[in-house]
Amino acid sequence: MSVAAAAPALDNPWHNAQAQFDQAAELLGLHQGLRAVLREVRREFTVRFPVKMDDGSLRMYEGYRVQHNLTRGPAKGGLRFHPQVSLDEVKALAMWMTWKCAIANLPFGGAKGGVIVDPAELSHRELERLTRRFASEIAVLIGPESDIPAPDVNTNAEIMAWIMDTVSMESGFSVPAVVTGKPLEIGGSEGRFSATGRGVTIVALEACRRLGRDPASTTVAVQGFGNVGGTAAKLMSAEGFRVCAVSDVFGGIYSAAGLDVGAVMAHRAEYGRLEGFPGTEPVSNEALLELPVDMLVPAALENQITARNAGRIAASLIIEGANGPTTPDADHILEKRGIVVVPDILANAGGVTVSYFEWVQDIQSFFWEEGEINAKLEKVMRKAFAQTCEQADAHNTSLRMGAYLVAVKRVADATSVRGIYP
Repeated sequence: MSVAAAAPALDNPWHNAQAQFDQAAELLGLHQGLRAVLREVRREFTVRFPVKMDDGSLRMYEGYRVQHNLTRGPAKGGLRFHPQVSLDEVKALAMWMTWKCAIANLPFGGAKGGVIVDPAELSHRELERLTRRFASEIAVLIGPESDIPAPDVNTNAEIMAWIMDTVSMESGFSVPAVVTGKPLEIGGSEGRFSATGRGVTIVALEACRRLGRDPASTTVAVQGFGNVGGTAAKLMSAEGFRVCAVSDVFGGIYSAAGLDVGAVMAHRAEYGRLEGFPGTEPVSNEALLELPVDMLVPAALENQITARNAGRIAASLIIEGANGPTTPDADHILEKRGIVVVPDILANAGGVTVSYFEWVQDIQSFFWEEGEINAKLEKVMRKAFAQTCEQADAHNTSLRMGAYLVAVKRVADATSVRGIYP
């Protein structure tokens, strides 16, 4: 199944995020002043900094930290290291984080950050030096009560440990709550690594219940086989779904009969790629989106489902594991075709929910067991899904707008109650 497909359109994610907000604001009847406040970011911080390479040379890098909204609490959001990071992308991700925290009813606002870099081109020591220098540059913004970063694309627990250590060294004492997604040894939480993928699986099960579907007779394709997509594929398989296709940055594999996800993970760990897994056909990331499956889980980057390919999507249910994988134009096409989309701000809120649990545990220096955390996560996700469906049904609109109605109203209400300073 190596059929090539058109590359995703280069849609501006910030304009897409604003368009989604505008639609929700119109349905809610927000007054123009409040709309003006919520459709813009509060702070956008750009830094340019040198990093010493292993050969002794200096290289300049550019990075960002954007805070969209702080009304409901400290800003919360990940840091990504990727060559295609842009300020508009980070602004969009920060806004989506605001709504994501609100739909889960967490006492956080939204933020996001990133550095324009391909970490695969750096040595381990160069990556550490870049991380620590970037952490020092944005230290004026981040902190347990102001802005709490977390892992995102191409960042992980080790990188969070470097950031926590950098902030702690500059503060003169340990500050474990400055980031989440840390190793367990320095205040990380049980269940954090699998949290986003687990949340995706929980809402997939809820969506199947809503639509009267049996997971055992539901075929699935997962674009992205990293922390989110890989975990979701593994947990979905355990719940009885037939995972037929998965992909990573190098491409994917497809088998109509279904994949042994555990064996696929072992294969990639041994060979570094999914390619060549026995009994499968190769499939590109673009073609995977159009495979003849019942459920599609885009869990890679934004702007994967666009007006260019939305008409060819075969799945009747989409669970957005990634942030912003579907453009507004594509949304309209999918809705007209009767395809149900569980939106990113709901579907992948499991990660920030357990990040909240980690932050709480760090602050109180008291930690919970994984089973307790998973149970708390499931309760939050199921409640958020139910509230989303309630609003979607009440307004005869999509699940995306249902989620936005819940989230935007919570932030708008908090803004109205607090008032405008001074």
